[in-house]
Amino acid sequence: MSRLAWFFWGILAVVTGLWFAADSLWVSPFSYFPFRSVFVQYSGVLAVALMAVALLLALRLRVFEQWLGGLDKVYRLHKWLGIGALIMATLHWWWAKGTKWMVGWGWLDKPVRVGAPPEYTGLESWFRSQRGLAETLGEWAFYIAAVLLVLALVKAFPYHLFRKTHKWLAVMFLPLAWHSVVLMKFEYWAAPVGWLVVAMALVGSVAAVLLLAGWPRRVRRVAGEIVSVCRYPDLHVFECQVRVADGWRGHRPGQFAFVTSDGPEGPHPYTIASDWNPESRCLKFVVKELGDHTRRASRRVCEGLPVTVEGPYGGFTFEDDCPVQIWVGAGIGITPFIARMDYLARHPSSQTIYLFHTTADISHDALDKLRIDAEAAGVNLIIRRSRAEGRLTPEAVRDAVPGWPEVSVWFCGPVALGQSLFHQFERWGVPLRRLHRELFDMR
Repeated sequence: MSRLAWFFWGILAVVTGLWFAADSLWVSPFSYFPFRSVFVQYSGVLAVALMAVALLLALRLRVFEQWLGGLDKVYRLHKWLGIGALIMATLHWWWAKGTKWMVGWGWLDKPVRVGAPPEYTGLESWFRSQRGLAETLGEWAFYIAAVLLVLALVKAFPYHLFRKTHKWLAVMFLPLAWHSVVLMKFEYWAAPVGWLVVAMALVGSVAAVLLLAGWPRRVRRVAGEIVSVCRYPDLHVFECQVRVADGWRGHRPGQFAFVTSDGPEGPHPYTIASDWNPESRCLKFVVKELGDHTRRASRRVCEGLPVTVEGPYGGFTFEDDCPVQIWVGAGIGITPFIARMDYLARHPSSQTIYLFHTTADISHDALDKLRIDAEAAGVNLIIRRSRAEGRLTPEAVRDAVPGWPEVSVWFCGPVALGQSLFHQFERWGVPLRRLHRELFDMR
C-alpha cells in the first residue's frame, strides 16, 4: 500500500476508532430511527474531520511534503479527502433530511415520544438553543460546498474559474464546523472523540482563514522577470528563462514552482527545467500548449514580462542509493530530467542512468539539445519516436537496462503509461519504494 493510502485510511481508522470508543452503530434493539441517530453523529464527525485535514493540507506546509513525498502527493491526498468528505456529508445530509421527508411522505412512522422531555441546564441548554441556527447554516453550507466540490472534479470546468470558486470551500467550512460542534452529542464532550471534533473544527477554521488571506502564496513567493524566450513550433512548446529576486533560496532538480504571468488567470504549476545557479539567478521553464491558459501564455510571453514565482515544491528529486536509475520522460514530462542533467553536468554521479524519452512530436533542434545535455551529464539517452516506432513498453525499458532488478525508476508523463510501467516493474519484483513518479495533477 502506498504512503498516500496509509495516510488516508489511517485518518479514517483513527476517527472511527475514537468514535467507537464513545458510541456504537450496533444499536439494540436494531431499528431505523435508533440507527439513524448514531449514524448521523458518526458521518458528521467523519465529514468534518476529513474537511479539516483537507484544508490543513491546502496550506502547503513543508512538513506534509516531507511526510508524503512532495506537494503533488499532498494534493492527491487533498483530493481523496475532499471526495471522502463529500460522500460522508451527503450520507449525513440524507439520513438527517431524507428521514424527515420520508416521514412526511408516509414511508416511515415517527416514534412516539413517551413522557415529558428532559430538562437541560448550563452549557448543554445553551447548545440546545443554538441547534436551529446550526442546522440551517449547516444545510445551506452543505449545498454550496457540494456544488463546489463537484465542479472541482469536473476537468472541463476552466482552471481559472476553478481557482476562484474553490477558495469558497474555506468559507463554507466555518458554518459547517459550527454545525458539527453544536449538534454533536453532548455526551461526546467527555470522550476523546469530542475533543477531536473541537480540535478539527478549530484547526480547519484557522486553516480556512489563512487560505482566504492568501497565506501560502505570500510565504514562498518572489518577483521575477522573463529574460529570454525560445519557441519550438513543431512541439507546440516554448522555453523561457526567468530571473528571480533575492528571496528565492534555491531548489533541487526535479522540483516545480507556481508561476503567475497573468493576474486574473492566477498561478500555474510548472516543473523547473534547470539546476539552481545563484550567480545567474535564472530558472528555466519548458511549457507545452495543452490548454487555453498555456496557449494564451505562449502568445503573450516575451522578454521583460514581470512574473511571480512561488516555490519550490515537490519531492521528485532523484535521491536514492541505487546503483542504476531508469528515467522515463514522456512528452513534456522530460522537464525534471533536463534539470537533473544540468546538475549532473557539474556534479558527476557514480550512478548509471538510462533516460528514455518518448515523444510523438519531433523537433530536431530540441532533440539535439537533449543529446548534448545527456552527454554532458553522462546519461545514456534512448529516444523513442512513438509515431514511427510505436509506444514505449515496460518490456522495452527492461530489456535495454542491464541489471534492471536493482534499479530505481523515475517517471514523469501521462498517467496511463506510468501505471503500466509501475505495474509491470512491481510484478517483476522491483519494490514499490523504488518506483517514483510525479503526480502532476493539481485537481
